[in-house]
Amino acid sequence: MKLTILGGGGFRVPLVYGALLGDHADGRVTRVALHDVDAGRLRAIARVLAERAAGVPDAPEVTATTDLDEALRGADFVFSAIRVGGLEGRADDERIALAEGVLGQETVGAGGIAFGLRTVPVAVDIARRVARLAPDAWVINFTNPAGLVTEAMSRHLGDRVIGICDSPVGLGRRIARVLGARPAEAWVDYVGLNHLGWVRGLRIAGRDELPRLLADPALLGSFEEGRLFGADWLRSLGAIPNEYLHYYYFNREAVHAYREAERTRGAFLRDQQAGFYAGVADPAVPALELWDRTRAEREATYMAENREAAGAGEREAEDLSGGYENVALALMRAIARDERATLILNVRNRGTLAALDGDAVVEVPCLVDAHGAHPVAVDPLPGHATGLVCAVKAVEREVLDAARSGSRATAVKAFALHPLVDSVNVARRLVDGYTAVHPGLAYLR
Repeated sequence: MKLTILGGGGFRVPLVYGALLGDHADGRVTRVALHDVDAGRLRAIARVLAERAAGVPDAPEVTATTDLDEALRGADFVFSAIRVGGLEGRADDERIALAEGVLGQETVGAGGIAFGLRTVPVAVDIARRVARLAPDAWVINFTNPAGLVTEAMSRHLGDRVIGICDSPVGLGRRIARVLGARPAEAWVDYVGLNHLGWVRGLRIAGRDELPRLLADPALLGSFEEGRLFGADWLRSLGAIPNEYLHYYYFNREAVHAYREAERTRGAFLRDQQAGFYAGVADPAVPALELWDRTRAEREATYMAENREAAGAGEREAEDLSGGYENVALALMRAIARDERATLILNVRNRGTLAALDGDAVVEVPCLVDAHGAHPVAVDPLPGHATGLVCAVKAVEREVLDAARSGSRATAVKAFALHPLVDSVNVARRLVDGYTAVHPGLAYLR
C-alpha cells in the first residue's frame, strides 16, 4: 500500500513514519512517497527517516520527489500537510495582524484567514489532481486551517477527504487521565469546528463523568485546560473547551502576551527549523538525534504565551509527545482493513449539527470503516457556542468564495466578519498588508 505525504519535507513527517514502523500487519503501508517543493528539506527529512528505520525489518520504502503528479500516481492514501508560504509566511501573518492589535495565530482570527487565502487555491489544485491521478485514494488532511481546507477539498473529492487534528484527542486523553480512566475506554462527546470545539461529556462504562470533574476544583486545576481557562469559567460553560478557544475567551490577554513576546510563535519556529535543516545538511551531524532535540523544544514551547497569560505553568510530560500521527494511522487502518474505529474527525456535516448545512465541514466523533468516516449524531450546541460556530463558519465560506473568485472585496469581508477583528477599516488594512508581502495572494484583485 502506498502513502503519499504532501509537505514531505515538513518537520513532523518523522512522527508519521515512526508510527508506520510499528505496524507489521497485513494491509500496511509498504511505500512512502514524500513530496515537497523544497528539495533541500526533502533530503533532510529523508535522512531522518533513514536513521529512524535503521535495523527495522520491512520498514516502508521511502522515495522523495518534487514532482507532484509522480507522487500522487498509484497512491492509496494521500496525507496532506503543506504550508504555503512556509514559516516565513506564518511569521508575516502574525506580525501584520499584531501591528493592527488583532490576533495573528495561524488558524484563528486574521492569521488563519490569511493562511487560508494562501492555501485554498493550492489545496483545490491538489484535490483536482488526486481526482484525476488517484481517484480511489483517500486524502487525510492536516493542512491548516484544517476544517477550512478540508471543506475546500471536499468540493472536489466528496467524502474521500477527511480532516484530522490532534487537539481533540489530546483534550479527551487529558480529561480521561484526570478522571482515572483509560482514554481508549472513554466516549468523548466533542463537537464544533476545527480549533473551535467543546467536550460536553465523557462517558465511561455508560456514565457521564464530566459533571464530577466540573464539580471538583482540585481536579479541574490538575490538567492544562483547567489551568488555562480557570475552574470558574469551565463551570459556567458546563463544558471543557478546546485549548484554541483561549484566543476567543481571553482575546485581549492573548494579544497582549503575543505583542509582549520576544518573538511570535511563527518567528520562533522559523528560526528553530532553519537551524535544524542547516544542521542536517551536514552529513557528520546525526540527523535523528538533532530532530529529537528540536522536536522536544518545539513541543515544550507550544502555546507558551497563552499559558503565561493564564498562569498555567509548563506543559506536562505526557503532553509533549506527538498525537496527530496516531490519529492518521488509526484512520488509515480503519479504512484499509475495515477495522472499525471511533475518531474525532473533520467531515461533512450531513445534518449532524442542525445549525449548519450538510456540506459544512465540522469536527465531531465519527465511526470509521472501509467506506470512510460517518459522523455520529450529536445534541444541539448551547446558544453561545452555536453563535460562535456559525459566525466562524460564515467567515470560512467568505474565504472560500474569495479564493474561488479572486475578489479582494470578499477577502475584506472575511476579515471584517471574524469575531476577533473588530473593524472594517482594520480588515482593509490587513488585506493591504498581507497582499503586499505574500506572492500567494496576488490573485486577489
